[in-house]
Amino acid sequence: MQRLMDTALATAMASLKKLDQHDQDVFALRFKRSFADLYGPLQVLYGHLPEFESMLLSLSTHLADAWAKRSPALRLHDLKRDLEPDWFQRPDMLGYVFYLDRFNDNLKGVLKKLDYLEEIGASYVHFMPCLMPRPGDSDGGYSVMDYRQIDPRYGTMADLERVTTALRHKGISTCVDLVLNHTAKEHEWARKARAGDPKYQAYYWMFDDRTQPDMYEKTLLEIFPEHAPGNFTWYDDAKKWVWTTFNEHQWDLNWSNPDVFVEIVDIMLFLANTGVEIVRLDAVAFMWKRPGTQCQNEPEVHQILHALRAASRIAAPALIHKEEAIVAPKQLIPYLGVGEHSGREGNLAYHNSLMVQFWSALATRSTKLMTHVLRSHFPTRFENATWGTYLRCHDDIGWAVTDEDAGAVGISGAAHRHYLADFYEGGFPGTFARGSVFQANPLTGDRRTNGSLASLCGLETAIANKDMSAMSLAVQRILLGHALIASFGGVPLLYMGDELGMLNDPSYKHDPHLSHDSRWLHRPRMDWERAGHRHDQTTLEGQIFTGITRIMARRRATAHLHGNNPTEIVDCGVDGVFAFRRSSPTGALVALFNFTENWLPVPRHWVAETGARNFWDELSGARVDTPGDVVALPPYARVWIT
Repeated sequence: MQRLMDTALATAMASLKKLDQHDQDVFALRFKRSFADLYGPLQVLYGHLPEFESMLLSLSTHLADAWAKRSPALRLHDLKRDLEPDWFQRPDMLGYVFYLDRFNDNLKGVLKKLDYLEEIGASYVHFMPCLMPRPGDSDGGYSVMDYRQIDPRYGTMADLERVTTALRHKGISTCVDLVLNHTAKEHEWARKARAGDPKYQAYYWMFDDRTQPDMYEKTLLEIFPEHAPGNFTWYDDAKKWVWTTFNEHQWDLNWSNPDVFVEIVDIMLFLANTGVEIVRLDAVAFMWKRPGTQCQNEPEVHQILHALRAASRIAAPALIHKEEAIVAPKQLIPYLGVGEHSGREGNLAYHNSLMVQFWSALATRSTKLMTHVLRSHFPTRFENATWGTYLRCHDDIGWAVTDEDAGAVGISGAAHRHYLADFYEGGFPGTFARGSVFQANPLTGDRRTNGSLASLCGLETAIANKDMSAMSLAVQRILLGHALIASFGGVPLLYMGDELGMLNDPSYKHDPHLSHDSRWLHRPRMDWERAGHRHDQTTLEGQIFTGITRIMARRRATAHLHGNNPTEIVDCGVDGVFAFRRSSPTGALVALFNFTENWLPVPRHWVAETGARNFWDELSGARVDTPGDVVALPPYARVWIT
């Protein structure tokens, strides 16, 4: 490896002769630091190929070229991030997620709302898919036809660079999506492949007949069984079957081809050089194909992600990776790095299980399953990585409760999944929620759920019924959830409008471009008139906005909540109360959450034995009263006791 590193570095340095000696030296130091993390995974993936060494040399040149194009301001930012490697784990981190057109029209519109982002306390913003999509149905922007152009509805790459610069000056990092599993069929690579160019046909999975597709299909799952059944599509003009996991217009990339890896690295660093600091790597679980499997979460996926991270650390160290893998806990944990990948793979991953268990506990008023799942399957901390914690996002909710976990607490997995789908659709007797079914699977009986945070928490039903008491309970559920994601461990992510309690938006049904996808139910346009009432405590939006921003302000002031401090799930013995301990060098924080409409008592001695010493609630900034030797929790209460 030493010989190859020396050769690769010499090749890279030849591209940096126009830089001053300092910048050349910095690149060389970072190249040496991360070469083993680049070489090792690539050797596993491509070392058997005769072109492996030439590929590595070519990649080294690409890394050097990206560094040479990096602005002085971004190189200084790289140094800052190198000196503060825990920056994204700190308790002042808060993500805010939105579609540009639904927030304020376009990129220039973001510049007009910087004060609002600062008021929320956002320290990074995620622009939902903003790279140039295919025309028409683009799976919400995830069918990308040009990674190097912004969707013209939102602006240009120059606009993106202006916005990232303005945000960075405010201490706000920018996140964009980079789709790794597939491109749009209109992408330049796909067009060339369709025209018969063998180089670009090798970028995708293309077959002359059904022999191999039928072999793979035996073990593959259908992601969108209602409107995109099967995993392969025939194109008569190309005379080929193409692997299309998600939709006919999304062609799966062939990551066993090293040219694909080099191309994606080049794109990733191009985005980093516009000032992007976080790339959300979409659909990563599907990147590697192996016969006889579901072609999800294969070991090679983690080698790819490990190597991509190494490439960033060499040429753009300020860039971190958020890996989108909505999979079972056993498959999810590796995306934040375990074993040989510990501290070297993803920096962020969505805590899908926390989200699912939040909704499950709200519906059942029981925290037994939540406590079991989160205690049994997840480590208390990660090296150089942490969770993205969230309650809702742009996507549906899949009721990821396994039969084994359900059985461990004495319930039926199938019956529980069915109950949750019924409850949150709004048809179950006594439910407070209003949502809709998404992608019902007649073979398994499973149904996923759409709906905004506020509507699923009961606010829409309460408003429709003019029930003031129910409105108050809905607000408390919303605040309970945000206190949970603010303290659990990781970066809490707010989906645009949740801070105002925005409801379901059924208007998508009248838009021919959106009506086929009911996920637009919970992707409303920002209601700036409603936002204008955010400081009025007589309004629901004022109560919710003030409550959430206070929670996040208390988070920023509570050092226990640093992402590097372990989160230990504990059982207080009171069903309906979820509890965990955050251990820090200055002592422990014990967090308690009441998931019911009733008062619940937690023994004072248990809280003390778990680590609380002063019985001070960091969330409210007040001492915790313990009459009768109990901590009495009101309906939907949340406390962070130190």
